[in-house]
Amino acid sequence: MSTTTTHPGLSPVGHDLRFSGVLRAEWIKLRSIRSTWWAYAILVVITVGFGAQMSASLSFQGVDAIPTQDAIQDMAVYAVMVSTDVGALIVSVLGVLIIAGEYGTGMIRSTLTAVPQRVPALVAKALVFAVATFAVSALAFAITAPVSAALFAADGLSVALDDPQYWLALLGGVGYLVLVGLISFGIGALLRNTAGGIAVALGLVLAAPLVLALVLGFASSGWVENLAMLLPSTASSILFSYPTEQSWVTLAAPESVGWLTEPWQGGLVLVAWAVVLFTAAAVLLKRRDA
Repeated sequence: MSTTTTHPGLSPVGHDLRFSGVLRAEWIKLRSIRSTWWAYAILVVITVGFGAQMSASLSFQGVDAIPTQDAIQDMAVYAVMVSTDVGALIVSVLGVLIIAGEYGTGMIRSTLTAVPQRVPALVAKALVFAVATFAVSALAFAITAPVSAALFAADGLSVALDDPQYWLALLGGVGYLVLVGLISFGIGALLRNTAGGIAVALGLVLAAPLVLALVLGFASSGWVENLAMLLPSTASSILFSYPTEQSWVTLAAPESVGWLTEPWQGGLVLVAWAVVLFTAAAVLLKRRDA
């Protein structure tokens, strides 16, 4: 007579991992990769370092208008967020590596053997990556904010750390890094190639805005400007913007009107990118061989 041994996290039918077991397995894989630790460490160092350097160098010297508290808050948010473009590149590379790297090493076959339904494995991998990126980026901004405020105070500018809009803007920056990481994750899952996935992800985050900026320089038009707002990097600038009528950058300049004017709209664009790419990757994962 044979006996069936059931291990924690396994279901007796088909020995498929339950979702909690898949999450644990993906967490172990994520923290076992050396590049994960290096990428997140670099993200924290760059966020704190760039934020401190920018906070120490910014001022209102040469500005004729008297800065309001909102303008100071706006400048303080910019100082903390100045590294987000570099941070986006880091999480983009990591997002591609986490999924496409498994195809390169062949580990994806073991993953899909343990989780035959496939999609739960993809969801768990994305969820673990998103939570880890959220925690690390939130920590980086939490360290940078008081350091930045202290440097502003040394220059005679008082940053109101009890301002909820200030922290909402920083939370928007955290959300951007998480979402751009998931966008790159979706690209990596679609292409299944590390080099190709990184090239496309960095092209979307870095090159596409530059190309559209060149187009705007030659033929500026409303529809092109609005199209540029649908790019992840442009939508992100709206997501973590501080709501003020007097920006420290354009104290006397009129604001342009576009499709996206509210932070939640910028966040919605990023969510749409992530959902569409992830859905396409999930569909193809079910249909293609590993």
